[in-house]
Amino acid sequence: MPANTTLLPDAGPLITLAYANALDLLLAPGWPIELVDMVLYEVTRNKTPTSERIAAWASKHCGPVLETKVFRHYTQADRTAPARRANLGELAIQEAMNDLSLDDRRIGVFLFEDHKIARASFLVPDNCRKVSTRAYLMFLEQQGLIDSAAQIERAAILAGRQFSQIRFPPD
Repeated sequence: MPANTTLLPDAGPLITLAYANALDLLLAPGWPIELVDMVLYEVTRNKTPTSERIAAWASKHCGPVLETKVFRHYTQADRTAPARRANLGELAIQEAMNDLSLDDRRIGVFLFEDHKIARASFLVPDNCRKVSTRAYLMFLEQQGLIDSAAQIERAAILAGRQFSQIRFPPD
């Protein structure tokens, strides 16, 4: 991928890589990482086995968090009425990809967790790519940036992550 590539990880890959103690693999290709506000909120709002690790990693390695209308609407919603919660991170990333599509000199790589978005319909602009965690790890292995994609998956599973069995793209 060209040097003007930006990585946009969803919550699932952040959690999986945190379980594997491998968040730094997001840095391996040398692309800037842009975290979307709603996604960062989703992975840090509750105390989980990975929330503090992700928050610390993000503050150290990521630039400014991308602000979205989705997150702003979520935080300003009437608290007396139940706010929509499902798929807000994905909607916020869709918003970020739409913004990226306005600059055809940049390429956005949307990193998602296999089981949630592999089947979802998503408008992916021409200058963006939708890549699963598993496919990203295989890319890193093919580029010689890691020894084994399967080893990273195994580390996440052994640490307690329920990693998807769905393959995207299908074998």
